[in-house]
Amino acid sequence: MTIQIHNTLTGRSEPFAPADPKLVRMYVCGITPYDVCHVGHARCYVVFDMVRRVLKANGYKVRYIQNFTDVDDKIIARAIDRQIKTTELVRANIDDFFNKMDALGIDRADAYPKVSDTIPDIIALIRKLVENKSAYKLGGDVYFSVKSFPAYGKLSKRPLDELQSGVRVDINKEKQDPLDFALWKETKPGEPPEVSWDSPWGKGRPGWHIECSVMSMKHLGASFDIHGGGLDLIFPHHENEIAQSEAATHVVPFANVWMHNGFVTVNKEKMSKSLGNFFSLSEVFSKYQPAVVRYMLLSVHYRSPLDFSPDILEQSRNALSGLRDSIARANRVLQKQEFGVDESDKPSAEASKMIDVLVNDFHEALRDDFNTPGALGALHQMVNALEKQFATNSVSRGSVRYMMTRIRECAEILGLDVFSFLQGLFIPPEVTEMGHQREAARQRKDWKESDRLRAEISARGYVVEDTPQGPRLLPKAGA
Repeated sequence: MTIQIHNTLTGRSEPFAPADPKLVRMYVCGITPYDVCHVGHARCYVVFDMVRRVLKANGYKVRYIQNFTDVDDKIIARAIDRQIKTTELVRANIDDFFNKMDALGIDRADAYPKVSDTIPDIIALIRKLVENKSAYKLGGDVYFSVKSFPAYGKLSKRPLDELQSGVRVDINKEKQDPLDFALWKETKPGEPPEVSWDSPWGKGRPGWHIECSVMSMKHLGASFDIHGGGLDLIFPHHENEIAQSEAATHVVPFANVWMHNGFVTVNKEKMSKSLGNFFSLSEVFSKYQPAVVRYMLLSVHYRSPLDFSPDILEQSRNALSGLRDSIARANRVLQKQEFGVDESDKPSAEASKMIDVLVNDFHEALRDDFNTPGALGALHQMVNALEKQFATNSVSRGSVRYMMTRIRECAEILGLDVFSFLQGLFIPPEVTEMGHQREAARQRKDWKESDRLRAEISARGYVVEDTPQGPRLLPKAGA
């Protein structure tokens, strides 16, 4: 089945067709490690982790590249302020990044290139742009000439006369055009020596945009399938990437599909440090499990704004708990820790059909521009169908096993941790046997033996809960 993706470049949803039918090449702009990770970072990288998982579930191999912008004005300013080396600041924040992304269940990219490791390649691309008159030297700086690239503005859909210099575009009155952007910056007095390199234009360092063109093309080729990032990167960063890449290689398009995730907002305002509504992941994880945060981020379509609040976190925690509660009960059936079940290992035709229809709905939602709210809805319906098995007089173990397998497959595509917690719910076989013996004693009305076994089970750290569908074993609270 074909995946539909909304392409920012064309402004419409399109059938996805990678250049290589078996391999998807994807590049996502990474962090500038001048500070610890926040909720906005989490949203971007959970989204594209999900995208990669969906692509793999649909039969593609994926080569996924994500960079680190480890040479940048903000890093330099922060390091000088703290009186430490830029490399020390970068190392600490990259460690924080991996720690937080691992906690969110994000699979590692195939490569994480850094600006500092790519300087010769960056200089080579800038040299090519200067030679073909797409860029010019100004003192010790080198600028890209926007007017030399007639297609400039095709991603942001704005004509040149309406565009203004954006964030990180140097304001230099000597530039040929206000929109021209820096490819190479001359080293300024007082800047750390570790962010200064020799070049044909003198000592300096790369501008912001050139790095992503170089690193993506180095790992994926002059043209690749998907380029992703946050909505705020459309202009100027991604617009400039297109211009400098296509001007250098004359290969069009630089990236076939451009995907952008929406902003994280607080009270409908974009989350930012300047507004004082910034939340680090360390703060959030101190109150909520990373799995809850991942669920929250998937509960809103990736292109829509996500209004961050305690309410949406609580809703996500409750929803995730509901999934886990049902799965825990199903696991007790499979481990023969609930009694009064149909021992057949074959799923019923009714249960199989019910779950297969919902699994199809799940995949259809994700193939429709990665509609995670729709996929989560289908996942909850699967769990509701599982719950219906418990309402019958005789639970079919085979049906429960089949439904659990399909639910696990779908949860893993979303990267949701709804099964690993079962390791803490394992009930030893001898306790399960005591449960069976107690139920047999109850059936023959041997209440003394039944009470003795209940007390023994309790001494082992478990309780027996008698339900209309039969007894079940549970760990004691706090055990």
